[in-house]
Amino acid sequence: MTQSTFSGLRSFLQLPSTLSKRKKPDVVIAGVPFDLGTSFRPGARFGPSAMRDISNMLLDGDNPVHRLDPRKELSMVDIGDFDVVADSVERSLDLIYEQADNIKSHLVCMGGDHTITLSLLRALRKKHKKPLSIVHFDAHVDTWDDNFGATYGHCSPFYYAAQANYINPRRSVQIGIRSPVSNRVMDYTQKDDGFHVITAEMVHRTNLDHVIAGIKRTVGDNPAYLTFDIDCIDPSQAPGTGTPEIGGLFTWQALSILNQLGTLNWVGMDLVEVCPAYDQAQITALAGATFIWTYLCLLSSKKDK
Repeated sequence: MTQSTFSGLRSFLQLPSTLSKRKKPDVVIAGVPFDLGTSFRPGARFGPSAMRDISNMLLDGDNPVHRLDPRKELSMVDIGDFDVVADSVERSLDLIYEQADNIKSHLVCMGGDHTITLSLLRALRKKHKKPLSIVHFDAHVDTWDDNFGATYGHCSPFYYAAQANYINPRRSVQIGIRSPVSNRVMDYTQKDDGFHVITAEMVHRTNLDHVIAGIKRTVGDNPAYLTFDIDCIDPSQAPGTGTPEIGGLFTWQALSILNQLGTLNWVGMDLVEVCPAYDQAQITALAGATFIWTYLCLLSSKKDK
């Protein structure tokens, strides 16, 4: 008898926590319940639990676009949550890096706020021995050089990632940008550091095929990391986030873009800033879980080839 979607243990997609000791999983799912880097509304530390809970909605069958179930194509585990330090951003970042560095499988993380991405990129930069490309869905550029007086936080992961040579901005893309930002920061982001910025306005006014082609052209065959801040999505469809901005992408737009990026050389992913205290009927958590599920389908399709 098939188990109902409202029962069972709450791991992501009801995945096991371990496999046989002799077998390394293709994909490791981990939560990173950290939100000390937030600048407005906290609560993203509860994002991993919320996405695990609603991910049961994705167990009914195959993905209708990719025509597969990633649980059948990939060996995957949900190892639970990374340890973090309750009162220290810097110590948490080091601890997140150490845990990510110890995982040799393809790592997919659920945040948590966007600060965590700095440590995840650090681990992958070490693994791949070259700067990565990022495909960055967000309302915000996250390239500020400070965080309202603090060094590290969710305003600045890509400033520090670029400074540390974890990423190659000129082969990286930001999609959905629309928040207020100083001209100084935007000039640095686009001109000095060279990120390819696709604003939400551009997505709304441009054929999506053109957007997709631009992403592929910029990233090329470089190792690519997907970092998806849920506030990229318009708050009418994803209200459960700490720093909402109107005029965002609709879920169908983001899915349409992501579904066509299977040819990129993906090396990891995070989904951040789901804040369930502000959600309505779990729609934000469902969006986040679905984007992760879609990414797993991209990995599955690539494995088949």
